[in-house]
Amino acid sequence: MTTSAGKAGQPNEDFVGAVPGAVVLLDGAGIPGTESICRHGVAWYTHRLGGALLGRLSRDDGRTLTTILAEAIAETAEDHRHTCDLTDPSSPQATVAIVRAHRGRLDHLLLADSFLVLDPVRGGPQVLTDEREVAARRVCAAPLDGVPGGTPEYDRVLDSCRQSLRARRNQPGGYWIAKDDPRAAEEAVTGSRPLTELAGVALLSNGASRIVSPYRLTDWPGVLELLRGYGPAEVIRRVRQAEARAAAGPDAPDDATVAHCTHLPDSGAGEPGPAGTTGQGLHGT
Repeated sequence: MTTSAGKAGQPNEDFVGAVPGAVVLLDGAGIPGTESICRHGVAWYTHRLGGALLGRLSRDDGRTLTTILAEAIAETAEDHRHTCDLTDPSSPQATVAIVRAHRGRLDHLLLADSFLVLDPVRGGPQVLTDEREVAARRVCAAPLDGVPGGTPEYDRVLDSCRQSLRARRNQPGGYWIAKDDPRAAEEAVTGSRPLTELAGVALLSNGASRIVSPYRLTDWPGVLELLRGYGPAEVIRRVRQAEARAAAGPDAPDDATVAHCTHLPDSGAGEPGPAGTTGQGLHGT
């Protein structure tokens, strides 16, 4: 696992962590003005929520990932409900990606736009993400088409677009993200695959996925090759190089995080192994 702050001296609002059998990756939403709404900040939120998720996943009690996420959102919200304005749409929030090996299967959950890359034993990678936020942004940004940048009209329309996107957050027909309402967990993208079908799995935050889009430094099969040969740090290094070359462009450097899970347990997962090991382990590189 590797994580990197987008800007030196700024808090890293991503979170990644693992317990035997499970990995969690969160990408905090760095919305301007959050500091005036929540005295703790986005980095605090992602680490608090990530810790709550890992604590529950470590129990390995078979509860659904949706239930685990709902409980963790509720716990984290309670931690700062009395000091911060959680009703504000811009209060701290984060995307969520979880994988868990359980009873011979790999369960996954995605909420908002982080990426899960399944590496099958046969065939090419299967890339999963929750596309609803990207779709909502596309719709909300449509009024900007043809409006000259750097003009008062552009600023007025941009503010209207931001308000429109905010109104779609955690609403039916919009998109869903971890914030203060545990019901958002019910809207997550979930699934399960037999572990015997998989050679590995990778999780990437939106900042790390830039290696594929928009920078087009490689494709998803190439990402897996980089991870196998050089590890997560190489993916992020190449993203940082591309960001430096595009310094004058619209995309500022973003926090970037990658977890690569290999040596997946076989269908005998959960059965005791030698020296106190179990088949539930997901070994990260």
